[in-house]
Amino acid sequence: MRISGTLSKQRRYRGLFSREWFFSSDPEMEMESMTVNVTIQDFVADVVSEMFFRNKQQISMEIMFLFPVDSDTVVHTFHATMGNTRVEAMLCDKKEAQQLYKATPGMENLRYLQDQWDLWGPVFACFLGTVPPNEEVAISLCYVQELPLHPDGAAKFCWPRQLFPPPKFIRRHLSEEEIPEIPEDLHFRIRLQSARGVSHIDVNSSCSPLQYTAPDQTSAEISLKSSPWIYDELELLVYYGGPHNLSAVVESRDPKAAPGSLLGDPVVMVTLKPSIPEVVPGPGHLGEFLFLMDCSLYQDAQNTLLFLLKSLPLGCYFNIYSFGATFKAFYSQSVEYTQETMDNAVGRISSICPDLGGCDLLGLLRSIYSTPLLHGLPRQLFIFIQRKVSSEEQAIMAEVHRYRDYHRCFCFPIDKCESFYISQAIALETKGKCVCIHSKMTMTSEAVKCLQQALQPLASEISLQWDLPLGLEATVIRKAPEMIFPGHQSIIYAQIHGKAQDPEADVATVTFQYRVGSQPFHYTLRFSMSPSADDRFPVHRIAMMHLLWKLAQQGTSKSEKEDTWHSAVKLSLSLRVPSAFTSVMAVRMEQSDIEHRDSLLPDSSMLLSPSCNLVPCQLLWLCGSRPVWFKSTKFWMVQKCQLCLEMLSPKASHMEVLTQLSARYKDFQIVGSLGMDREIAKKNFYLSTL
Repeated sequence: MRISGTLSKQRRYRGLFSREWFFSSDPEMEMESMTVNVTIQDFVADVVSEMFFRNKQQISMEIMFLFPVDSDTVVHTFHATMGNTRVEAMLCDKKEAQQLYKATPGMENLRYLQDQWDLWGPVFACFLGTVPPNEEVAISLCYVQELPLHPDGAAKFCWPRQLFPPPKFIRRHLSEEEIPEIPEDLHFRIRLQSARGVSHIDVNSSCSPLQYTAPDQTSAEISLKSSPWIYDELELLVYYGGPHNLSAVVESRDPKAAPGSLLGDPVVMVTLKPSIPEVVPGPGHLGEFLFLMDCSLYQDAQNTLLFLLKSLPLGCYFNIYSFGATFKAFYSQSVEYTQETMDNAVGRISSICPDLGGCDLLGLLRSIYSTPLLHGLPRQLFIFIQRKVSSEEQAIMAEVHRYRDYHRCFCFPIDKCESFYISQAIALETKGKCVCIHSKMTMTSEAVKCLQQALQPLASEISLQWDLPLGLEATVIRKAPEMIFPGHQSIIYAQIHGKAQDPEADVATVTFQYRVGSQPFHYTLRFSMSPSADDRFPVHRIAMMHLLWKLAQQGTSKSEKEDTWHSAVKLSLSLRVPSAFTSVMAVRMEQSDIEHRDSLLPDSSMLLSPSCNLVPCQLLWLCGSRPVWFKSTKFWMVQKCQLCLEMLSPKASHMEVLTQLSARYKDFQIVGSLGMDREIAKKNFYLSTL
């Protein structure tokens, strides 16, 4: 881990503001032990974690739990236990939640947090209450997630170093073989499953040897012997055998659910990773290139825009947009790139007028997204931006996420500009690239490198064909994308309906077809219809996340919207998958209530019962100045869950405490650079823990 900042000795915080992770806690409230069980099946991870903290100070302290959420992650269980008190988060209908919020004391603190906290992006926030001296806090967090693809084809799983118990002492010179045994405060087990077979693993921590639990090597497990070394998060790469272009996992239905419902039917997860040869596409197959120019950057970026325009290949399509308080397009729709259209555009570039007003990036993106793809060609955006997009980040990212399978963005924010983080987010969400232009960098050279990447061949005209046993059919929940860029993959989910006419029929096939330029490709996979039995339903949960997202985008009549709302809420609550139709609430229960909680229904009558107290808890979009950094491929909706236990003054009011908390973090100076070497990182780590 490379440190992007240092903390003074006087602050005495164990945590670091770092490029990859943010974790900060009082030195007297630290993790004592943890138990984590991870099950990884192909590219889906199911994580069950429990972490124990203790207040070692002589005064009571008020604590808050905060962690980001992820567009490819479903956090479905969270609760914290302190003595005889339990705080548990649950989902409810968003319309009911709006009424419950009014009955929840302290909700204004979350709204204050939303505007004043120094972090940026969507998070889950929950105030847990007061912890007496020497009291233990047990926090349980369960989630499922799609794992990112490592460049060499492995499934990549990460866990933050800050969520490991602190080492009792530092082993400076011991090799992995010399570490004697697993520490008592660390229980971290990882199970691996794949029909293709688990080939091998690569992990940056001491662990037990890979132990196969099936003769055909389709399942295995490991256990950690120690936490990662000082500045590293845990990074596990899982390599599978068999074909890498196509794989399938079938998950069993819930026998308690009605057949025909998503939970009552098996779900198949198909991973597509096309093999893309380095061929030269024919004319007309190179795609659509859109250049978005912040008018305040006209003088600095004019030469770059001219160079890019003159570097486009004949046969592609292009358009140029200038944006400020409003936006304008050179052409009503993208035009084919010829000598004539290029000369015309070059002549019009000088007509772009500097504009120091607003920054309507949201309106411009909505206008572009509302225009259908030209002939199904890939669409790639080059965004040059300097100004802040005000408070529209959440709406911008919602639009980008909605169309992420249809385009790719290359962003060029100017050094220290207020739109740097939103630019990073847009690029990573669309599998593009963000290059922050520093004073010593040449914008033109960096932009040309991105153009070269944009001109690489990609997979298009993607389709799947199913051949299932008679009586069964597949309904695709998340369809195949319009295109897949080199080095990336896509995961498709489908619900299996019906009943096989032949009970012995166990084999199905799926055929993956696509084109690279004018060259067709296809791969066929035979897979077993005997589903894996998993009563935690990780694949169903991810599939439901995509289904709920699709339902939220449907435009229907008022009556149909009402029906969609009710069915979506029912789906969301069935597996506790957050959605646009539900909201997170939390209740504080005493031990007597905990013993009978299984008999209580998670509705408003339970939440408002005299024995239960509503707790400020909500999914928020933070509008601070700094996002949480991660090594993984996500930036806006970060890839891994993260914990922040902050010590708040027990004597001050909530508002005073949050004011102090926000001011305290704004005092931190991020003075390092992202290019620090490891020796400097080690030095800063030791200084911060003194």
